[in-house]
Parts: sequence; C-alpha cells; structure tokens
Amino acid sequence: MTTLELTPRPPVHIGKLHGHATFDRTLIAAFDREFGGPHMRQSHLELGRYENTWIERQAIPEIEPLLDLAHEAARRILGRGDLRLGFWFNLMQPGERTARHNHEEDDELLSGVYYLETPPECGDLVVYHPDGPTRITPREGRFVFFAPRLAHAVEENRSGRRRLSVAFNFGLAG
Repeated sequence: MTTLELTPRPPVHIGKLHGHATFDRTLIAAFDREFGGPHMRQSHLELGRYENTWIERQAIPEIEPLLDLAHEAARRILGRGDLRLGFWFNLMQPGERTARHNHEEDDELLSGVYYLETPPECGDLVVYHPDGPTRITPREGRFVFFAPRLAHAVEENRSGRRRLSVAFNFGLAG
C-alpha cells in the first residue's frame, strides 16, 4: 500500500510517495501500452518536442490511484474539496527540455507533477518566484505542487534515457 507524505517548502509543496515502485512500474507499462494508440494525442509542440501527451482516462485505469493521491494532496494544500483535476504525461527524451511557461490559462488553483522515470541528469524542474528560482531534482515517487501562476521550466535531459512524469492542474469543480 502506498502512503503520501507532504511537506511545504515555499513556494512549492513536495510529496513523497512511499511504496511507489510497484505502482510506478504498472503505470509505466500502461503508458507504454497506450502510447501511439487511438486514445492518445499530443499537444504543445515546443523546442522540437510535444510537451503534453494526453491519454484518455478510461484507456488507462492504472492511473486512478495516482489521481486519487494527487487529488488528496491538492485538497490538503488548498483546504477545499470542490476541485476538478486535469492530467497529462510528459515524455522527455535525451537532449530535450521544456521551455519556461505557466498554467494560468484556465483559472487553475494548483499545478503539480509526479515523477515516474528519472534517470540521473534528466533535468531539474525550475520554479521561478519573486525570491528567485527554486530548483527541484526529480526523483521517482516524488510529487511537486506549486501555484499555476509561477513560471517553470525543465532543464535539458542529459541522461541517455527518457524521463517520464505525470502533470496535473486543479481548478474549481463545476
């Protein structure tokens, strides 16, 4: 059974999912099964790569426990339960990076990421805020949550393997 430990480290909240290894392998296998299939689409072609890989929720039921944990964390961070959740995968091959951007476009209240595959040197997440940038090294089983208005980027993947994560946005339901 997995448990989520959540620690605020302004301007971010860092979560650690204990007992994540088996769960991660199952979700990675499901991603690989659905990648390129009829229930997948990609968006946001930036810097030569698609930043977002969308897989229809019903096509990947293995993600449900992760979505439940992310939703629980968002409720704790925001202090409210009336939240809608959107998610997508981020696949980053060696040599790729994500440009600086934010998630303010849809009245979002909280953004986040969960790391599935993080080889060494796969690129830190950099969150920009008034006190200066915060650099977060991705780790398998780690959640990171932050305000959607904060610009963020992912440095170049300098490993020889892919990096895989699941990103989230939370807004008001209805």
